[in-house]
Amino acid sequence: MKTWSEGVLLHTSDARGVHHWVLNDPARFNVLSDEMLMALEQATAAVAADEGARVVVISAQGKAFCAGHDLKAMARVTDQAQHQALFKHCTRMMLGLMRLNVPVVAQVHAIATAAGCQLVAQCDLAVAADTAQFGVNGIDIGLFCSTPSVALTRNVGIKAAMEMLCTGEFIDAAEAKRRGLVNRVCAPDALDPSVETLVAAILSKPKSALAMGKALVYEQREAPMAAAYQMAGEVMALNMMHADAQEGAQAFVSKRVPAWRDATGQA
Repeated sequence: MKTWSEGVLLHTSDARGVHHWVLNDPARFNVLSDEMLMALEQATAAVAADEGARVVVISAQGKAFCAGHDLKAMARVTDQAQHQALFKHCTRMMLGLMRLNVPVVAQVHAIATAAGCQLVAQCDLAVAADTAQFGVNGIDIGLFCSTPSVALTRNVGIKAAMEMLCTGEFIDAAEAKRRGLVNRVCAPDALDPSVETLVAAILSKPKSALAMGKALVYEQREAPMAAAYQMAGEVMALNMMHADAQEGAQAFVSKRVPAWRDATGQA
């Protein structure tokens, strides 16, 4: 077990290449303060530099998963440029998660609101306790959740997203699953094993294919369909030439279990 940082973010990794990030500012409901954003960026850089990294799991301590930005701190700022700097910082962190070449899983035990809901939406996968709630309720204080809307509208349908954005109303975990915001819902005491089941499924697959596939999914999503297919075809051809894909094809033909070269993070 390795430990990178303490304070508002606890970061550990195990021998399998599973990185665990724990939002650890429960007194402030794990807000995305400058300190938290910086810690998340540093953790992202550490994972990117770890050749054995296979997956990231983001969880949190306390009564909330993440309450979004620190409104108390924001209320003290009267300069528009300072507000813009904060949102740029948050955007940089969110894009960093997307650009990691390993899957990022949100483990949501409680409320995720505004930029906290954005964080869940920005993760590649999400597992939630049935007690969790999700909302983009900035509109309640006259602030439309514009930056959270970017990730939210790429997870759920536009009308479902607009209802959340325009009303500020929260949805429960079951509804979040129906809308596509989270993948799996379970009882609170089953959250750890449910996430571990998902992580184990990821670890059983070749790292190289997951890395190429994740990058392609996000790149093609923003492209016209013809260009998206062109990108996808090129990536699949490249993927097929990789040793793990060759092994997978041979294992399929031979009706045996494939022996992935990098299923445990090995190059």
